[in-house]
Amino acid sequence: MIELNQLSRVFRTQDVETTALNKINLTVAEGEFVAVMGPSGCGKSTLLSVIGMLDSPDGGEYIFNGQNISGFGERKLSKLRKCSIGFVFQSFNLIDDLTVFENVALPLQYLKVKTKERKQRVDAILKQVGIDHRSDHLPQQLSGGQQQRVAVARALVIKPKLILADEPTGNLDSKNGEEVMAMLRQLNADGTTVIMVTHSEHDAKYASRIIRLFDGQIMLDKASDAACEVQYA
Repeated sequence: MIELNQLSRVFRTQDVETTALNKINLTVAEGEFVAVMGPSGCGKSTLLSVIGMLDSPDGGEYIFNGQNISGFGERKLSKLRKCSIGFVFQSFNLIDDLTVFENVALPLQYLKVKTKERKQRVDAILKQVGIDHRSDHLPQQLSGGQQQRVAVARALVIKPKLILADEPTGNLDSKNGEEVMAMLRQLNADGTTVIMVTHSEHDAKYASRIIRLFDGQIMLDKASDAACEVQYA
């Protein structure tokens, strides 16, 4: 699904040049659950942004589903991103003035999905993540765990090929964090590819593969030998 060849990303200011990704080579197959780990500033979030087509590399090659997208302009990247990738962020990124239903429906509006189908898909995904009873509530009326469920629903409603999660349990207590991780694990078991950035060794155990970055380079890439066997209730 994803192939990065000699991929680099450099940030420049007037006085400083920082290499966030240094000639990364990485392949992620469809159906994998990959945890990306490493100290702050090692390039984890930059890697996720490039894979998610929110940022562009300065060098190298990015092949997504067989297409070399390295030279794509923002319009083509935006269209591909909207149809193919769901994002789950640490800070939820919900719109305060919209209800749960409206937040989850938003990506479908961007894709110009018709009203009837939009309602059916949103209702189904809210039920799947166990938050359908809160569909008319605003985000500030929900707990952190409930808000993250909404964020997961919003990511899933487009039926993405890939879920990108950036510290998805970072703002949650342990119980809600476990529920969100179990949900991601079940989505992966159902066939969705998941790439997750995390500082948590515990959360990384849910993945089938762990990649460790340091100074913009992959220092370790191995199968997780402590993957949790969990079921989403």
